[in-house]
Amino acid sequence: MFFVSYFASHINDMELENDPRISEFLLLGLSEEQDLQPFLFVLFLSMYLITILGNQLIILAISSDSHLPMYFFLTSLSFVDICFTFTSIIKMLWNIETQIQVITYEGCLMQNFFILFVGLDNFLLTVMAYDCFMAICHPLHYMVLMNPQLCGLLILVSWTISILHSLLESLVVLRLSFCTVLEIPHFFSELNQMIQLACYDTFLNNLVMYFAALLLGGGPLSGILYSYFKILSSIYQTSSTKWKYKAFSTCATYFSVVSLFCCWSLGVYLSSADTQSFHSSAVASVMYIVVIPMLKPFIYSLRNKDINEALNVFSG
Repeated sequence: MFFVSYFASHINDMELENDPRISEFLLLGLSEEQDLQPFLFVLFLSMYLITILGNQLIILAISSDSHLPMYFFLTSLSFVDICFTFTSIIKMLWNIETQIQVITYEGCLMQNFFILFVGLDNFLLTVMAYDCFMAICHPLHYMVLMNPQLCGLLILVSWTISILHSLLESLVVLRLSFCTVLEIPHFFSELNQMIQLACYDTFLNNLVMYFAALLLGGGPLSGILYSYFKILSSIYQTSSTKWKYKAFSTCATYFSVVSLFCCWSLGVYLSSADTQSFHSSAVASVMYIVVIPMLKPFIYSLRNKDINEALNVFSG
């Protein structure tokens, strides 16, 4: 009721204060030095193509091998990573190539669906941690408990929550009016930075954003930490050295990805709250938006015998 009453009390003011002339923003990118632009274009295009190719190979390899049902979540994660990078990198490459830094207001709203794939990444990593927990702590009942119906339900719930969250964030942005300074010191229209440019009262936006970060970020992180705590406890209590090595190897693969993504995304999110660190935040964002999705296929394939075999069968 608070959100409804707050929004209703400001809707008339919003209609008066919104400036219809505000239709474009300026993305400043990572660097304004012209000599660096060709290098940045080649670098990010290469990383983007490697990301697409690596994740597509993971999807095709697992899909073509019926003996890998437990990697259903990994195919979903690879698909999300492809969409994850597409929503932010393509526009940056276009801006570098054309030397046009303008993005329309509608384009900014579309790029805010980047939030959808960030949320999906969080939920899928949580689901994968739970899957790993079930496989290691309850190996005899794993195939019964983690049946296709439950896996499909977990994916559906992840998509539903992420879509509703991204729609809510986009809707509260629609209520904003913007000042004359419309420069975004980033390579895509990151939500928090759009809010910083607003002249209109941003209390509701900040409230929704921080509440969602606490609920949709803290919740999955707690689930991941709990799952890995139980996994490590189970490994410690087992006497079989061979089983310990196999379980720890599997756990380390997932935990390395989770650590990379969560630590960097959390660091970028916290630093973006400081308006003086926007440029450094943009540079740091490259790590979890471009580099980590590119590294994920290598991490999973290099440390996983089953996926290596599937890739060999698929490529050979």
